[in-house]
Amino acid sequence: MSRAHAALMSAMIAAACATGTTPSVPHRARPREVKSNVLRADYAGSAECAKCHRDIADKWLASPMHNMTRVDGVGVSRAPFSGLALRFKDDRVELEEKDGARLVHVHSARFGDSDYRVTRVIGGHHREDYAGVSINGTATTRDELVLPISYLLWSKKFRYKGYSVMSRERPGVAAGPVWSKTCIFCHNTEPYLSDMLGGLVARHPGYQGELVDPLLPIGKRSHVAIDDHAALDAELGEEIKQLTGVHETATGEALAWKAIEATRERFVAKDLVEVGIGCESCHGGSKEHAREPAIKTSLAPHSPGFHFEGATERAELVNRTCARCHQVLFSRYPYTWEGARRDHDPGGSNINSGEGRDFLLGACSKRAACTLCHDPHSPDNGARAAKLETKDGDGVCTSCHANLASETAQRAHTHHDPTRAGGRCMACHMPKKNMTLELGLGRYHRIASPNDPAKMLDRPLECALCHTDATVEKLAADMERLWGKRIDRAVLDGVYGRLDQNVIDVTLARGKPHEQAVAIELLGERRDRRAARAIGVELTNEYPLVRFYAESALEKISGEPSPLDMYAPADELRAAGDAWVAKITRAGSGSP
Repeated sequence: MSRAHAALMSAMIAAACATGTTPSVPHRARPREVKSNVLRADYAGSAECAKCHRDIADKWLASPMHNMTRVDGVGVSRAPFSGLALRFKDDRVELEEKDGARLVHVHSARFGDSDYRVTRVIGGHHREDYAGVSINGTATTRDELVLPISYLLWSKKFRYKGYSVMSRERPGVAAGPVWSKTCIFCHNTEPYLSDMLGGLVARHPGYQGELVDPLLPIGKRSHVAIDDHAALDAELGEEIKQLTGVHETATGEALAWKAIEATRERFVAKDLVEVGIGCESCHGGSKEHAREPAIKTSLAPHSPGFHFEGATERAELVNRTCARCHQVLFSRYPYTWEGARRDHDPGGSNINSGEGRDFLLGACSKRAACTLCHDPHSPDNGARAAKLETKDGDGVCTSCHANLASETAQRAHTHHDPTRAGGRCMACHMPKKNMTLELGLGRYHRIASPNDPAKMLDRPLECALCHTDATVEKLAADMERLWGKRIDRAVLDGVYGRLDQNVIDVTLARGKPHEQAVAIELLGERRDRRAARAIGVELTNEYPLVRFYAESALEKISGEPSPLDMYAPADELRAAGDAWVAKITRAGSGSP
């Protein structure tokens, strides 16, 4: 390299460090990629990243994602820790602040009394969850446990932890699983080697941080390719020693099993790279880059021992990075979209936090990156999301589908007014039908068409999300007429029973629980008093989350806050719900 060229390189790198940008380097001096970005020794920490990328780091430090896990302390929690927080049938949870500590007192007829000191606050965008340690000796270990309450920031109410997903009714109040065995990976920064261990063995017991690939169709999976068996053994041996203090002599798959076992049983907070989601959770271990900025970071996980084969394009690598955490088919709820089941060729998730995996299922994930719509560094994406709901959002799609950019082309393609909501690309290809953390409906991220054959196995037909007054036959006939794609009536008859029924009504009557939640929310938004009785039945649904959707819908229909104790015994809740529904119905009929 000439002195002049070296000087140019140095100036460019210095400028990049000063401005937080990535340098554009002449071809003959194109920087190398980091040799490894998944091992514990590869990580520098976000503080190192911030030295050069200050503007981005300042935004990131304020973001909900970065603050996903916080060590409890002054100003960390926004919940009122004082008095009764939750009554669940005959059990109760009480909160207290004492000597600078937050305390959670659990009184359970079934599980006994226990007291905990909060050690961590998890979340903070839509709700807060908590982890803590026992302070009265009732726990068998000193583990941090997931505590049985959540604080909903949007409603300023407490909820039984876990009832924001499709879990069934619980018999009583008790602290949940061990935090370091269930929550730690997706909510903090760990070496990515710990995440991908399952890719090294044919079958493995489930553990947090698993690869998304087993939840993808075979043709969309990446797989681990071993480049140097001895190097990989050394990498696994170092991580096992970090967790256990033991030098393992096993090799190959036997050593990988040892690593999985050590990770499941021994990985705790001290073994994290960083509390909370740091820069390197997404960008990979960057110590080499921090030491020498001319060496690029990489979104492709790799080390001297292995790399992943499959994804090669930058968009794919971005999307798989997001899907490391946003892959969740929550709880053990069996059903997914596309009429499938999570235990067999699962379709898309029907609830929040599966968006990354859902996007990988669709047709656009090889060319379009999640970051086209989402800024992961932003403290709040609300304004950006609102803009995407307007005509401006179509530009994301037409950046590839340029033939549909004009209003004339959009009108012909959508058969809707391109200036109105029905003409938006997302209206049909990313419909609002997923359950959100705020009891609403969010966009389903598997990009596809409403008349795809697999969609016929779901309730409701996606066109009914806007056309809520239509029958099954009318929507099927309209889709055939407008887009020329035959829809099998025998399939629809099996799903709906009769084709002359209103799609939303029959979805509520005979849908799976997640489908019922969609119908309930739509009827609530429509303020449909005639549906109050049918919605009221779901106040005792076997899935508590569906009950909350029913309560929220009845609040919208009645225009008054709920009078119900949603954690009362079933008979009490049913009686109170019937009385409230009767009042709503009388008001709708004009009766006194």
